[in-house]
Amino acid sequence: MGHPTDINQPIIETLYCEALVLADEVRSAFDLVPARAGDEDLVRIALSVEGLRTTTRMMHVLAWLLNHRAYFSGELSEFQLRRHGVLPPDRPADPEQLALLEPETCVLIAETQAFHGRIARLDAAWRDRFTVKSDPVQRLHERLGREFGGT
Repeated sequence: MGHPTDINQPIIETLYCEALVLADEVRSAFDLVPARAGDEDLVRIALSVEGLRTTTRMMHVLAWLLNHRAYFSGELSEFQLRRHGVLPPDRPADPEQLALLEPETCVLIAETQAFHGRIARLDAAWRDRFTVKSDPVQRLHERLGREFGGT
């Protein structure tokens, strides 16, 4: 497997469009304005809980993408992006709550989790390039120096 491609503007724009479509689907699925007459209280609670988790997940992804868009348009420096553009960790859905929801809603929730996972991997790969890693040869020299009392 090769090295991950660096993040660039076309990648961010493509992901942003995908995120907007997914966020709109989430909004529609969890829109509680229309009366759902036959729903039991536990189902309504499950819809509320998982709806909040799912919309929060998508808002975190959208915020991350908007920060990167701002960077590519020159509104944020790379330092600002690294400092303030961190993707928060995901909170997975509760299996007990999912069992109460319609299969289509569960599929949508899984799609948002997978999308967040993709963005998290991209974010980790991008941030990894800023991590200072010591040279293995240098570490070996230091270890030999400690063992034999020299430098």
